[in-house]
Amino acid sequence: MKKILNLLKDNKAFQALLNKQNIVVNSQNAEALLIASAFLTLKKDMLIIKSNQYEANLLYKQVSQMIDDVLYFPVDESYRIESLAASGELLGQRLSTMYELSKEKPHLLISHGHSVMRYVPSKDVFKKNCMTLKVGDHIDVYDLQRFLIQAGYMHTTRVDQPFYFSKRGGVIDVFSMQYDHPIRIDFFDDEIDYLKFFDEKTQRTIEKVNEIEIIPATDLLYLDQEVGLVITKIKDSFEEQYQKMDDLFKDDFEEKIMIDIENLKAHATDSSQYAYYHLFKSVTSIKDYLKDPVTILCQKEDIDFQIKNYLSENFYYYQELSQSGRFLKDNQLYQNFDHIVQDDYQCINTFSTSKDDQVFVSHDVMFNRDDEKRVIQQINDYLKNSQILISLENKHQLQLMIELFDRHEMKYTLVGIDEVIYPGINLYVGNLSTGIELMEEKTVILTAHELFGEVNVSKAKYFRFKDAKTLRNFQELNVGDYVVHDSYGIGQYLGIKTLDVKGYHKDYLYVAYAGDDTLYIPVEQFKMIRKYASSDGKVPMIHALGSSKWAKAKQRAKNKIDDIADQLIELYAARMSSPGFSFSKDNELQIDFENQFGYELTKDQQRSVDEIKMDMEKPQPMDRLLCGDVGFGKTEVALRGAFKAILDHKQVAFLCPTTILSMQHFKTATERFKNFPVEIALLNRFTSSKEKKRILKEVKEGKIDLLIGTHRILSKDVQFSDLGLLVIDEEQRFGVKQKEKIKEYRETIDVLSLSATPIPRTLQMSLMGIRGLSKIDTPPKNRLPVQTYVVEKNDTLIKQVIERELARDGQVFYLYNHTDRIANVAYKIASTVPNAKVAIGHGQMDKNELEDVMLRFMNKEFNVLICTTIIETGIDIPNANTMIVEDADKFGLAQLYQIRGRVGRSERGAYAYLLYKKDKAIQDDALKRLKAIKEFTELGSGYKIAMRDLSIRGSGDILGGRQAGFIDDIGFEMYMKILQDAINVRMHKEEKTEENIKNLNVNVDGYIPDDYVESDYEKLELYQRLDEAKTMSELNSLKAEFDDYYGNLPEAIQALIEKRKLEILSHYSIIENIKDHGKKLEIIFSSNAFEIISGDKLFLLANQLFTKPAFKSLDNQVTITIQKNNQWLNHLNEFIETLSKK
Repeated sequence: MKKILNLLKDNKAFQALLNKQNIVVNSQNAEALLIASAFLTLKKDMLIIKSNQYEANLLYKQVSQMIDDVLYFPVDESYRIESLAASGELLGQRLSTMYELSKEKPHLLISHGHSVMRYVPSKDVFKKNCMTLKVGDHIDVYDLQRFLIQAGYMHTTRVDQPFYFSKRGGVIDVFSMQYDHPIRIDFFDDEIDYLKFFDEKTQRTIEKVNEIEIIPATDLLYLDQEVGLVITKIKDSFEEQYQKMDDLFKDDFEEKIMIDIENLKAHATDSSQYAYYHLFKSVTSIKDYLKDPVTILCQKEDIDFQIKNYLSENFYYYQELSQSGRFLKDNQLYQNFDHIVQDDYQCINTFSTSKDDQVFVSHDVMFNRDDEKRVIQQINDYLKNSQILISLENKHQLQLMIELFDRHEMKYTLVGIDEVIYPGINLYVGNLSTGIELMEEKTVILTAHELFGEVNVSKAKYFRFKDAKTLRNFQELNVGDYVVHDSYGIGQYLGIKTLDVKGYHKDYLYVAYAGDDTLYIPVEQFKMIRKYASSDGKVPMIHALGSSKWAKAKQRAKNKIDDIADQLIELYAARMSSPGFSFSKDNELQIDFENQFGYELTKDQQRSVDEIKMDMEKPQPMDRLLCGDVGFGKTEVALRGAFKAILDHKQVAFLCPTTILSMQHFKTATERFKNFPVEIALLNRFTSSKEKKRILKEVKEGKIDLLIGTHRILSKDVQFSDLGLLVIDEEQRFGVKQKEKIKEYRETIDVLSLSATPIPRTLQMSLMGIRGLSKIDTPPKNRLPVQTYVVEKNDTLIKQVIERELARDGQVFYLYNHTDRIANVAYKIASTVPNAKVAIGHGQMDKNELEDVMLRFMNKEFNVLICTTIIETGIDIPNANTMIVEDADKFGLAQLYQIRGRVGRSERGAYAYLLYKKDKAIQDDALKRLKAIKEFTELGSGYKIAMRDLSIRGSGDILGGRQAGFIDDIGFEMYMKILQDAINVRMHKEEKTEENIKNLNVNVDGYIPDDYVESDYEKLELYQRLDEAKTMSELNSLKAEFDDYYGNLPEAIQALIEKRKLEILSHYSIIENIKDHGKKLEIIFSSNAFEIISGDKLFLLANQLFTKPAFKSLDNQVTITIQKNNQWLNHLNEFIETLSKK
């Protein structure tokens, strides 16, 4: 930015801006450049006000790219939306901003009209609700817990998201949103023993610190001494309104006000409490957090217009609420905008409002990068009148530009951050996001955006929820769920009970069966049970203990599963025995092609590329599934594989489920291969007859290297000269005939399937080793998560949501999955939303007619598409960023995720509204799906969603739906186990011996106390983690993790760990078995024990550690019987450990 400041120091418009005069700009690029430069020059607080949240967000991202200390303060632009479903992301952003503004240094705050009008707690009240903690401080654990609740934090069992805290004995975890990771506070009595940051995914400590600060998790903060006066005001307003109200609403109105008063007393932070916030004296505007700020209004007329609309919309909503007894009519939800800004502001407009306005003369850069010659020509054209500054994101891009100029023998200068700009071409690694032509300064600025078609990574600090951790097996097991036991069949899980059996405490899974039968299963035997899931979520019939029905159902299922396993193995064997083509190692052209990608691959992408290349270089045909969310770079990975095939003179077919997708892939491939001798063709229904004839001829002759198209490329008349690789996008979208053709290809050529959320069948085949699996989890740069709201259907809300998207020239998907009534919905939207250009799309339309509608929507001829789930397929329409789903509770989780993925494909903020009918009782599974989709706001969840969907609704669709009936008899998890076992037998796979560490039937007083771990699923996870420890190294690591997470371990848990240690040590030693006989233990040695250790050493060691051990030898096998005492378990572990060393 120093280079820009030097350029602008004599610019009249820039000087006018510094002197609080109005100026005129012709683009947002110019606006961002001037605002950033002014902040660096003035070195004082600045408040920038835009007309709406979208415009403010765009400016924030651009200015953040150029300078530091930029903050953003957004609010929902509709109180109706906020009151129904407040956005956690926006709240987090506001709180982070308020915290940063509490620090004593200059800030540049970007806001919009509505956000400036919002009531916020005063700076003093905000600071009072922050808490600083240091190691050695004394504070009561329960006082800290009360503080957190009052500050807006919600209690949970495991902290992996901001806004939450948990308590486990003397440990409190809390995620304060100014930090990247949550905090663990470990107490010794009432003294803070340790403060640690921990990883929210692994729950392991990252680093210990001496001091932390906890900031509020709500912006509804107030002082206790104010509450009484506010309640008095509420009661006065209530009495007046109550007397005039229709009797029909009086009871509900009184009940609501009484609940609200109790919530105010308790400092409840529900967004509905904001309605009373104006009554507190200690509230203010965000402007008051700044010290004598320079206030700039960007397009003041637009700001005034948006505020007028905001006030009008909310006025009618307040009336609606107050008439029905849901709102006090005296409540004020916003402050007067003119009163806040007063007359102390200046304007940046896009047109002149006075002859005194100074105009900043600049142009946005229009740059064509279709081919190298065109790029060089444009740069030479600019050089005729201007100097050029090229700001690149990284050294890789810098090297590409150096090579480009060297090839064309063009001079350039490499400049440092602080150097001036020299005549000619200047190259540097900088921080500008988009290009601009400064006319008075005769300077053209180019960035990676113009040269590589990508936007630089913004330094904007968005508050976002962390990526949810993939759920472990038992976290979905809740009390009341149906489970399947290997031996006893289907029962109902009723929780964990700690029982005292013969003086030993132990945890048991409590399962109910038919006829009041109950079964207590030791928790360490949890592998014996699985959660029941049917093909359609239906409730199963539970078995009676001792009945033969379960054994018969299991055998019947096994017979059918054997047939399925045979078919799967037949597919696998056919591929493995086929003489495939072994592709060559990478050559210089391959490396050159990969280097011309303007950005470094993420680790996930690189790993996937390596796995694909490794498969391609093998003599057997590849069959690999590549999972990755939309926009995560699957296509780039696939094109690298395609080029590898082309370089070995093989042809590549790229199969797409829709015409639109084929066109999008063709455009991407053409751009990517423009500098390489690759012939690409597109074959779909829009291909002319003449062009089609030419393509078919050249494909047959081998002149076309890469053929992209729909199922048309699977037709008989498409005859490849030498096909080497088939890439399939979203294979599950193809019909039976196409899949049969694909199946034929799989036996002879390499196949790469791409999928955002694979259907369970595809995923299962990969998980069982039938196919290779690669995953890309890393999100694309600058992509924001989709803000997801789960709300009751409300016509006014729908109207506002659509109008808000159309106001920013965006487009809306409205998903209504009933074709018989879809026209009525379209008519209703068209008649209630004035600017809506409505189109209809559904699966019963002619395929060509449907694709025409989608193309016209893509081309912005329509701005609202009322459609069925056809949009689930991977259409890429970056301008569509609002999704409304009616009856969302009826969709599967993977389906909801795919549907929501249609929006949020650009840098714009995207919204998904999942609607359910008012007063409708939603089934448990539907509630879980809606909750899960709301949780998975972070990008990169597609694979996890598919995994979660298996546990919520099951599937079993391995080779089609025909086997679903018998799956319901035994449950999906049991079906998968039997199938996996059958496949392992046929593939001659043996489980690794270290995985067969058996649970010894040795009694210890070991269990997990309720006051140590509250939830049953967390207890189950602990047992599962213990069972997964196969070596002493893993067990020690796990013990350290438990110590870290739970604090000091009680004796009962230490006993469980010692028992697992005994099982691990015994497995790897000369001990064959250990039998528990109450007060005595019998240690049985393997028959070859004395080949490893001498009898004398064994005798001496046993007598050192045990009291009067009894030795016995029978049939060349030695046993030792020992007496149990308080230390028997520790001594036995020491005995075996010492033996292993000798």
